[in-house]
Amino acid sequence: MKFVSYWHDTAPIFSGGAQGVEGHYDAAIIGGGFTGLAAAHRLAKAGAKVAVLEAERVGWGASGRNGGHLNNGLAHSYLSAKAELGKDRAIALYRALDDSVDTIEALVAEEGIDCDFRRAGKLKLASKPQHFDAIARNFEALHAEVDPDTTLLSAADLKSEIGSPFHGAMLSKKSAMMHMGRYVAGLATAAASHGAAIHENAAVTDRKQAGKRHELTTSRGQISADNVLVATGAYTTPNFDYFRRRIISVGSFIIATRPLSDAEIAATMPGNRTCVTSMNIGNYFRLSPDKRLIFGGRARFSATSDQRSDARSGQILRAGLAAIFPQLAKVEIDYCWGGLVDMTKDRFPRAGYHDGVWYAMGYSGHGAQLSTHLGMIMADAMLGREDRNPLKGLEWLSIPGYSGKPWFLPMVGLYYKALDRIQ
Repeated sequence: MKFVSYWHDTAPIFSGGAQGVEGHYDAAIIGGGFTGLAAAHRLAKAGAKVAVLEAERVGWGASGRNGGHLNNGLAHSYLSAKAELGKDRAIALYRALDDSVDTIEALVAEEGIDCDFRRAGKLKLASKPQHFDAIARNFEALHAEVDPDTTLLSAADLKSEIGSPFHGAMLSKKSAMMHMGRYVAGLATAAASHGAAIHENAAVTDRKQAGKRHELTTSRGQISADNVLVATGAYTTPNFDYFRRRIISVGSFIIATRPLSDAEIAATMPGNRTCVTSMNIGNYFRLSPDKRLIFGGRARFSATSDQRSDARSGQILRAGLAAIFPQLAKVEIDYCWGGLVDMTKDRFPRAGYHDGVWYAMGYSGHGAQLSTHLGMIMADAMLGREDRNPLKGLEWLSIPGYSGKPWFLPMVGLYYKALDRIQ
């Protein structure tokens, strides 16, 4: 078993990085994931001089450690989002997720990125009978008000979709999947081809601002810039304390099986869609391009992810996989890895401008699809174009007593486990 991300291990290594970290730029982007690279691509295509500063290598963080889903829809149910945000904002944000999948599809075609993008559809699977009732109520409002490309499936309908006894599901037909590692390498290559200077292993260690000019010191040198976009998500450093006090870094863990036979696929995932269960501490899964089952979840409520942590979480995930698919209980696991998810207190993402810098983060487990789109929207704002930010004006309060170290995560885990037992 390899304790590395499947996406990292099976993707080409980006080789278009810039050399010296020096000079003045129209824009500096901190973070070389989907958000930062998409913003850099947009800015460079518009003729701006742009630098990306990545502490590790492109796609090292959440962009290369996720489950491989491009699901439209929010982290919340549509009904919950409407109750909290109001109908207009909930619809706008939901449609931004729809647009996000369209944006990725268009970019993949435009730049010829070989990443196995496919409109697969997503199944939100009801783990309990009462969960199906809630899914059905949400479906009725969602289908009528914002997304007609949805279908409610009964338990009988699911027999042709998944080889496990769930109580029904909602199918979101616009959802997609792709190979995350190939996409991030292709996006970085495309951004560099348009003139973006992408600096890997260039952690930002200090920043100063004098008027509109930003001075950024990195482990490889210093640059200045007129605009700065912070796109670091769960990996935000203490240099940006405002965001650290609002982002909760939560561990998410994933395993990938050996390639499955056609017979095993027919018995487990004949529908070949992205799937998410309805439990609070649930699971998400899909097939990879080479027929592995990629199976993830919040196996442990932890803010750390090292090999020992991943191994313990992998054991929990293997038990979860066997519970859902007993026919795969003894299948070999080839990959096990973990990463951090940038959660906000209310699980809505945030993007905008604060204290002299632009930002986009807080995707709360739905960043793979939204990040590319939001990165481009923030690039347009930096260029002075039309403001299309669907999150503009959404209040973002700091978390009382929190400074970036989520000491309370074990208690949160116990709470959600209790909810799953009684709900």
